[in-house]
Amino acid sequence: MKRILVVSQHFWPEPFRINDIVEGFVEDGLEVDVLCGLPNYPKGEWFSGYKYTGPRREEYKGAQVFRAGEIPRKGNSGAMIFLNYVSWPFFALFSLWRLKGRYDAVLCYNTSPVLMNFPAIVYAKLHRIPFTSYVLDIWPENLYSVLPVKNGLLRRIASAVSDWHYKRADQLIAMSPSLKERLVERTGKDAERVAVIPQHCEDFYAIPQPDEALAARYAGRFNLVFTGNFSPAQSLDTVIRAAVKARSMGAENLRLLMVGDGMSRQALEALTDELNARDTVVFTGSVPPSEVPRYTTLADGLVASLSASPDLGMTVPAKIASYMAAAKPLLASMDGEGARAVEAAGCGFASPAEDSEALANNMLALYQASEAERSALGQKAFAWYQANYRRRAVLDQLEAFLIPGEKTNV
Repeated sequence: MKRILVVSQHFWPEPFRINDIVEGFVEDGLEVDVLCGLPNYPKGEWFSGYKYTGPRREEYKGAQVFRAGEIPRKGNSGAMIFLNYVSWPFFALFSLWRLKGRYDAVLCYNTSPVLMNFPAIVYAKLHRIPFTSYVLDIWPENLYSVLPVKNGLLRRIASAVSDWHYKRADQLIAMSPSLKERLVERTGKDAERVAVIPQHCEDFYAIPQPDEALAARYAGRFNLVFTGNFSPAQSLDTVIRAAVKARSMGAENLRLLMVGDGMSRQALEALTDELNARDTVVFTGSVPPSEVPRYTTLADGLVASLSASPDLGMTVPAKIASYMAAAKPLLASMDGEGARAVEAAGCGFASPAEDSEALANNMLALYQASEAERSALGQKAFAWYQANYRRRAVLDQLEAFLIPGEKTNV
């Protein structure tokens, strides 16, 4: 039996797609150990049943989970986020001895920070195991979307640290062709050592979940839905301003449901109050990923957005895949790969990042479309999901890249 070590600061019960990847690996006959942190994302508060002292050893869907300590990002201030970023890789080094060993591959599911690669690099080099980094957030560019680092020296240090981590990987996985080009350029690696594998979508997103109580609560309006993390990288102020503008332009029955939470929530609620838009914008709070289809099922359209950054434009947000699986029209306020995916699928409307007027026009266009036209857009979204983001196809690609020549799925 082949064995994989997965390294990721964020893991169950935090809602990241690595949870489903690990479950898929186990289903395919791989033995999986996970080295991760203690769950406190996104609010910086320990999840129920957890504290700094543990539990440090658990089991998840057949995988063995080893947890290392970290300083929680409580309050999501710049200082606390920085301490969270640097603390887990440090403490994880002192947990390497706890791992069972004899792995055939090491995989880091590299969301932010890039530093979470470090314990994976050390373990892989010490034991001479191939190490692959799945680059979900490109650093240091993604860092600047969360922490406004302006000092030139600090930026040069961040770039050097990021490149050092990427260069130490034996293989890299990029979400898009443009991200692959950037990684090849920055690391000097041969192109065949950098694979393009998109983020997959868990199967449950493709199964409608009609909820009579929820549908009754939001009945009688044209509901646009955003789901996910509220962070500066999402530029959700653009979405709120666009919704208010669209109503003033004639979409008088439009409502924006903000399903989620995160570090930007307080500022977004303050903006909503400033715009006197509580009738337009509703903050529902966060729900587990498995319950997101309750909201996408009742939606007339789904909204995704990113800040204006050429570096963020190299990624396709994970919610694009889950939105397409829901078979609903998409409104994408972003540049680059995410917008191109929506345009290529023909499943909605894309507008430039941070352009609230263009997004408002697209909201109005979707609002004025007939039900049949919106249904056709949704079907195109679902077809694109089936062709590009299905769980089975992505798992096959991952396993073939991590363990060449090993057919693991049965």
